[in-house]
Amino acid sequence: MTSIDFVVAKDDLAQCKLVATALPAADGLPPDALLVKVDRFAFTANNITYAVLGDELKYWQLFPAPQGSDNQAFGSQGSGNQGFGNIPVWGFGEVIASRHPNVAVGERLFGYFPMATHLVIEAAEISKRGLRDGAAHRQGVAPVYNAYARVTGDPAYAGRQGDYQALLRPLFMLSFLVDDFLAENDDFGARAVLLSSASSKTAFGLAHLLRTRGRKVIGLTSAGNAGFVTSLGCYDEIVTYDRVTSLPPDVPAAFVDMAGNSALRATLHRHFGDQMKCSARVGLTHRATDADEGEMPGAKPRWFFAPD
Repeated sequence: MTSIDFVVAKDDLAQCKLVATALPAADGLPPDALLVKVDRFAFTANNITYAVLGDELKYWQLFPAPQGSDNQAFGSQGSGNQGFGNIPVWGFGEVIASRHPNVAVGERLFGYFPMATHLVIEAAEISKRGLRDGAAHRQGVAPVYNAYARVTGDPAYAGRQGDYQALLRPLFMLSFLVDDFLAENDDFGARAVLLSSASSKTAFGLAHLLRTRGRKVIGLTSAGNAGFVTSLGCYDEIVTYDRVTSLPPDVPAAFVDMAGNSALRATLHRHFGDQMKCSARVGLTHRATDADEGEMPGAKPRWFFAPD
């Protein structure tokens, strides 16, 4: 049997290739290991953030690119895989071989997978509801990334509901944690919360939670997405990026940045000045952040890393 990995160049995500490797036989698996066939997974802008921050936050460490030259290449890269990585995704897998006495062949798992057809999991900390991958190379990262839910027969993870889980569950967890962070700090005194990439799942999940708490939420988006964002009904106001300086500058504001666009962040900080009470950087989907942004008026931008 053969496993196929889809890998990208860490320094140029447009360069990608497929890498084929031989799968271990069931009796060749390490003790307590599982061979899992990846069934399906979600791919969103959040996964691009994983790739952009792959070295800094150890995402590349989770699923190293297979070594070897037996690959089918897309792009101009050579056959060596040292500069390649596998972007982590959230999805489902089925156990097709097991050396753990408490995990049966045919079990379905939900969790963090590589963009690949198969994964070997060194099962540890088995419980009725889940297990953990105890592989040495996966340690030293946030525990949430090594946890797998046992979802066999659970209708909440079946069919279309399962698609929604893969697409929305990880992102809504992030929305919840950002809202909790703001709430614990009394929103830093802000009277309005600005969300960039307002069309993103994390942003409109957060907008829903903020409005549940009675906070005013302003969605920042492109002109092309304004109609969709308006249709969501979870923002008090929609402002396109070219009109952000039309916002009243004397209103205390908090900015949650899903996009990672330095120019937008600088414009907002200069516009609101000392009224920018909080500036949280959550995503890098626009991949447009300068290495050194320099000093800006208002609150100093800070990274919000959900596992922390």
